[in-house]
Amino acid sequence: MTQYNAENPFIVQGDHTVLVEVDSPHYGAGRDELVRFAELVKSPEHIHTYRITPLSIWNACATGMTPDEITAVLAQFAKYEVPHHVNHEVFDYASRYGRLKLHKEEDQLILVADDVVLAQEMLHNKHSSPFLSDPISEVAFRIEAKHRGKLKQILIKIGFPAEDLAGYVVGDPLPFSMREKTLGDAAFKIREYQKDAVDCFYANGSTRGGSGVIVLPCGAGKTIVGISAINALQTSTLVLTTGVTSCRQWQREILDKTTLTEEQVGRYTSEHKEVLPVTIATYNIMTWRKNKDADFKHLKVFDERNWGLIIYDEVHLLPAPVFQVTSTIQARRRLGLTATLVREDHLEEDVFALIGPKKADVPWKVLEKQGWIATATCSEFRLPMPEEDKLPYAVAEKRQKFRLASENRYKAKIAKKIIDKHAEDSVLVIGMYVDQVNAIAKTLGIPAMTGATGQATREKLFAKFRSGELKQLAVSKVANFAVDLPDASVAIQISGTYGSRQEEAQRLGRILRPKPDENQAHFYTLVTADTVEQEFALKRQLFLCEQGYSYDICDIDDVEAFTL
Repeated sequence: MTQYNAENPFIVQGDHTVLVEVDSPHYGAGRDELVRFAELVKSPEHIHTYRITPLSIWNACATGMTPDEITAVLAQFAKYEVPHHVNHEVFDYASRYGRLKLHKEEDQLILVADDVVLAQEMLHNKHSSPFLSDPISEVAFRIEAKHRGKLKQILIKIGFPAEDLAGYVVGDPLPFSMREKTLGDAAFKIREYQKDAVDCFYANGSTRGGSGVIVLPCGAGKTIVGISAINALQTSTLVLTTGVTSCRQWQREILDKTTLTEEQVGRYTSEHKEVLPVTIATYNIMTWRKNKDADFKHLKVFDERNWGLIIYDEVHLLPAPVFQVTSTIQARRRLGLTATLVREDHLEEDVFALIGPKKADVPWKVLEKQGWIATATCSEFRLPMPEEDKLPYAVAEKRQKFRLASENRYKAKIAKKIIDKHAEDSVLVIGMYVDQVNAIAKTLGIPAMTGATGQATREKLFAKFRSGELKQLAVSKVANFAVDLPDASVAIQISGTYGSRQEEAQRLGRILRPKPDENQAHFYTLVTADTVEQEFALKRQLFLCEQGYSYDICDIDDVEAFTL
């Protein structure tokens, strides 16, 4: 019989939530296991709340975790007895994954249920029944190939995610090899965790591999993982990413780390429209249209070559039109790369159904301990509202309240104080509002980069920052994603997009690339105390708290006495 320990951190509740006591001596070990199969809901100072959901269980199953292992973790770290029905429902959720399977027999797509009862349930469900009009037995149905993705979306919403074993088309061959030395003559080798992630995705080329999501921290080399997947498949590949700067980064890394040539690696953006054996396109160009009633004319790129692999960089940002196309190309291998599966539009189930389940997830703190990403300290500085803004704030609507709090003029003073303390470090000042970013850059006497900054100027600023010629740079949201700033070691967040957990993770990621010497990074968030901005800051921090980061909270007295 399990002996429950009062020092254990978990209180497992009947509504599938798990309360986790931060002060428990077993908190760290318990959290590291819990995040494999539960989602963090809120994280106030002493008690964090997680929730076990069907999707969190299915993702855990897809990475190889069994329901016995899940219930064993709950028992090991529980302060009190785990409700019996919670354990039962963990097994129920887990058992649903793969009870429906998609196969290919000759040229036909077949959906097979594991028993007659489930087959009849799907046949009589009003959402799935239109796709099951051609039965070939009591448990099997012919499916039109064009409906493969749509049916998977429907089945996961019903609660029975299909395991897709129907295989993939063979794309155009692309023979090449990985370099042992980069173009700059530096030694290059795939890290072990990167190789393991690709192996999980590739699965030796079997139908159990070839579609899924790999979750790695920013700075851990997701681009290298993508390149390694192309190498494993040796096939023509379409890479979709977040912007022109990211396209250039992918192209630069592919040419630097492989024997592919400039004639084989092209960019499809507003500036360049090359369709080559490896083509890197932006989400923006793929979803561009003249007006809301016009066609997305650039989506034709999906059909312009016989792609053997499609890579979705920052898959948590995948826009709806690309989701729609992805539902029709399920016969092509698909790899999603991200630092967080959290989507602000709550379409995580669609990522699971259309891109694939989570195949690998390496915790941030694990890579930090191994030295692959920098050790980070996170601090939140709470500043008072300027006297002249208190009355306008009091009478403003909520959206305007947030902006008034975000643009607190005291933030420039504190940012200057932090920069002075980090005079020898490379510092990013990151904000949401363009006017604020420009104003604070002018006050601090540093360059600013926003959406209005031309691409040539952006590249020059990034180059100077990478070389160390430029020590401080103020940036808007354009630097949130997929920007290669390996020497940044300090970030000062002056405003953010409401309660966006993914943005918080991406911004911390800007400074996590490994550093020489002490390998230390600092993440500062400036927040106006006792305002809606402080409330949103708590929501933003959820994902990083889940990864094991904690925020030191400093009030104005601490800030005024701030020393390193």
